[in-house]
Amino acid sequence: MSLGGRESLFPRGMRRRWWLFRPIDALIALWPGPRQRRGVLVVRMDGIGDMVMARAALGHYPAAFGVPPEEITLLGCHSWRSLVADAFPGFRVVTLDEHAFEKKWLYRLRLAWWVRRQGFAVAVCDMFMRKTLTADSLVWASRAPHRIVALPFITERTRAEYEWYLARATRVIETGPYPTHEGLRHFAFLSALTGRTLAAERIRLPWPARPPALAGDGGAPYVVLNFGSNEPGRRWPFAQFLAVARHCLDRGLRVVFVGAGQEAFARPAIAALNHPGAIDTIGRLSLPALVDLMRHAAAVVSNDTGPGPVALGVGAPTVVLVGGGHFGCFVPYPEAVSPPRARFLSVPMDCYHCLWRCPKRSGSDEAFPCVAAIPVTAVTDALDALA
Repeated sequence: MSLGGRESLFPRGMRRRWWLFRPIDALIALWPGPRQRRGVLVVRMDGIGDMVMARAALGHYPAAFGVPPEEITLLGCHSWRSLVADAFPGFRVVTLDEHAFEKKWLYRLRLAWWVRRQGFAVAVCDMFMRKTLTADSLVWASRAPHRIVALPFITERTRAEYEWYLARATRVIETGPYPTHEGLRHFAFLSALTGRTLAAERIRLPWPARPPALAGDGGAPYVVLNFGSNEPGRRWPFAQFLAVARHCLDRGLRVVFVGAGQEAFARPAIAALNHPGAIDTIGRLSLPALVDLMRHAAAVVSNDTGPGPVALGVGAPTVVLVGGGHFGCFVPYPEAVSPPRARFLSVPMDCYHCLWRCPKRSGSDEAFPCVAAIPVTAVTDALDALA
């Protein structure tokens, strides 16, 4: 894929923000890079759940590129930086604020300049669902002699920008049509990279055995309910979570409600359960503490958001409530990569694969109908089988 000279300098179809950041590309291009190139840059500008799905494949990168782990720099997001020490031993990990990088001129310049000055020999991005102004621009900023990327998900709206950046990659690897699962894509990328077939592995996240206080206090086993999500549409209605909580309490299990500060609305309803086994930790746990809590739970019930894949990655029996926005691309997991104690619940609808542009809800704060339709009995039955 190549662009002519004028089209390369003045491409058509670009967003205003692309043009706003165009001078940064010019400044980085003029800045002299180190003469000696070494090391591998792996760009992962994605959320917590997507990071977990990529972790098993990352373990093969030292062999694939013939370098030790400490010569691989994983460029990731601040959202999961607190997990780095435990989840990526041996690798060099640098995180950034991906939202600031996509919006703030000086922040972007500083990070792009840092990437350029590292003198990487190889820059890699195997993400399928990604943003050009974050992932692709970071690969290009490296000016590594070898810039290897996966063919991304392209729409007519994004085609111009993707084509501009793909023309600057030294190799583009196709990892499968939409909606091939991310866990399979990562190993398809590796297989193409190494020239030999590597079977996809179960999704897993390395994590130390560090029991939380709840796991050793002599109390009953507990179930973790992760009822929040940054996207309101993916939130199974909280009233249904409460019904699941009552079922667990009636079974003699404790129930731990987890969430960030934005989930504080639930506190009065949790208190109204008036049960010593209903435990409110909303806004009180660090991300590593949440992982410890889930790793030792009898079961976890989660919306399709970061803590769900994390719970699965550390081996917790987990029920994930799945909508149809890009069904199969991230969840549910196919058998080849799914942990043994995973349950994915969904209600098929003819509008699946809407990419979360749902025409069936009346307000942006409502749950997507495909999520809300999951019956409480399906969740309690799955829990009874797991815990």
